[in-house]
This record gives sequence, C-alpha cells and structure tokens, in this order.
Amino acid sequence: MAKGRIVSGMRPTGKLHLGHLRGALLNWKKLQEEFQCFYFIADWHALTSDYADTKIIKESTYEIIMDWISVGLDPEKSTFFVQSDIKEHAELYLLFSMFTPLPWLERNPTYKEQLKELSHKDLFTYGFLGYPVLQAADILMYKAIGVPVGEDQAPHVELTREIARRFNHIYGETFPVPKVLLTPTSKLLGMDRRKMSKSYGNAIFLTDTDKEIDTKVGQMITDPQRARKTDPGDPEICNVFSFHEIYTDEKTCREIEEACKSAEIGCVQCKKMMAKGLKEGLAPIRAKRKELENRLDKVKEIINDGNERARSIARETMMQVREAVKI
Repeated sequence: MAKGRIVSGMRPTGKLHLGHLRGALLNWKKLQEEFQCFYFIADWHALTSDYADTKIIKESTYEIIMDWISVGLDPEKSTFFVQSDIKEHAELYLLFSMFTPLPWLERNPTYKEQLKELSHKDLFTYGFLGYPVLQAADILMYKAIGVPVGEDQAPHVELTREIARRFNHIYGETFPVPKVLLTPTSKLLGMDRRKMSKSYGNAIFLTDTDKEIDTKVGQMITDPQRARKTDPGDPEICNVFSFHEIYTDEKTCREIEEACKSAEIGCVQCKKMMAKGLKEGLAPIRAKRKELENRLDKVKEIINDGNERARSIARETMMQVREAVKI
C-alpha cells in the first residue's frame, strides 16, 4: 500500500535555530517513516513579508537544506524542492484566487496577528493577504492527505481545506481535503523567555559555535523570582531547566532539579552544565553540516533531484485541474 503524501515548508529568511529543531524538524524526521513527505523552501512565501530586501532569501536556501539533512531528514525518503522552481504553483495559486472569497482571508487570525507583530513593515499588500491561498496551492498540488504545522498555522490549513472543498464543489472532485497534523509545541523558549525567534534576537542557532552558545546560555533568564544564589529556585518556571530536560542525562537532570530547589547550586553553574550538554547534543548535527558545507555540489544535486520529482507531480496535477476548469 502506497504511503499517503504530506507537505510542509519553511520560509528562507535566515538561519534555523533550536525552536525549528524541536518544534518542526524532529517531527518531520519521524513523519518521513510514515508518509511520502514533500518538504519545500517557501521562497515565494518569504517575499510576502521580505519583498523589500530579498538578499536573505537566496542565501538561506542552501543553508536550510543543509540543516534539514544534518538533523536526519533523508532526501532518499523525502522530496526536497524549491517553491519558485515549480512554476505550476503560481498557476494553481492564480486559479484558486479567482474563487476564494475575500472575507475568508480578512478574518484569518494569523493575518491580523502578523500585521501587529510586524508593524515595522508595510504588509498591507495583496500578496500578504493572499498568503494562505498560495499555501493552499502548495499543499493541494501534491494532493496531500495531511499537513504538519504548529497551532499558529492551523487556520491556514483550515482555509486550504475550504478551498479544496470549494474547488471540488464547483469543478468536480479533484483534491483530497487534507488533515491538520498538529506538530508538538517546542518546550524551548528564547533567551528572554519569549518564543524563540530570529526577529527577537533571542535564538540559539544550529550553526552557533561553542563560544556563541556559551555566551547566549550565559545571558539566559532563569527563575525570575530567584534574586540571589542562596534563594531556593523553582525549576518548573526556569527556562534553563527546560533545556536540561532535553540535553542533560536524566540522573544529572534530577540532581540539578533538587540542588536548585535547595539552593545548593547557583544559576551560573547550572547554565555552564546545561551549555555543556547542549553542545554535546548538537555535535553530531554540526559535524554532518560541516561535511555538507564542503560538498555544496551534492546539496545542489539533491535540490535538483527533488525539483524534478515535485515538477513531475505538479504537471500531472495541473493537467487534471485544467481539464476540470475547462481552460
């Protein structure tokens, strides 16, 4: 029995960090054992918010693919492709835009939140408003049965489901209605206890050096109620301890937990221990990535192969779509 397809992508707007690793990539790695996975570089999507300065988009494409492979995504099991290299996405996006009601887009909660969060950018554009329609084209092009996303992207997938139903109602059954596959939320926050994000300047990147990791961990906010070393701490609300739970062995982690509660260990020492575990945890990923950096031709070959696989399916889908629309 053939595996069902799933589709997900990442915008190439900079380096990947621990939030991406724990919140998406490790889940993608697991999913590639269960599904036929299509993972893409969403460079057209990046233009919706970064149209005024596009340099980072091209620079990030190879960086992200190398990160994907370094964490265990396998181009033999999954298809990696670049969105803008598959021109059929633009055609399907155009056709979907013809029948997508404007109120569907205007009431999208993510759209409203992003306008507030990115108020320093002029995002009152047709492209930004229509972002979910392009996303629907990305997903339905491959007739995906599911889409792994975080909760913040779930409304977009719901809109994709509505667009699939509307197309099928108007033109006949063509697309499956994909399910939302909610990705587990990352427990790791940024250095300042907010969501880890490049735009907040609080991220620990997969490509950070040992020195950069030591510096960033040293700057992390711990238990805000623990003013002095002699004050008992509460690991439950300490951002550093959430990293210990992932990157420190269980026995040592429990010892640190008790030592923090009894004020036997201070935050500086605790951070140094966590940084050591974090560096050890990232070592295999960074070693693999270093190897790929010296084989950029191999990375390009992987992208070209993935593009060909994606393009073949996209052409077939668009033949069916044109026939259904009678155009």
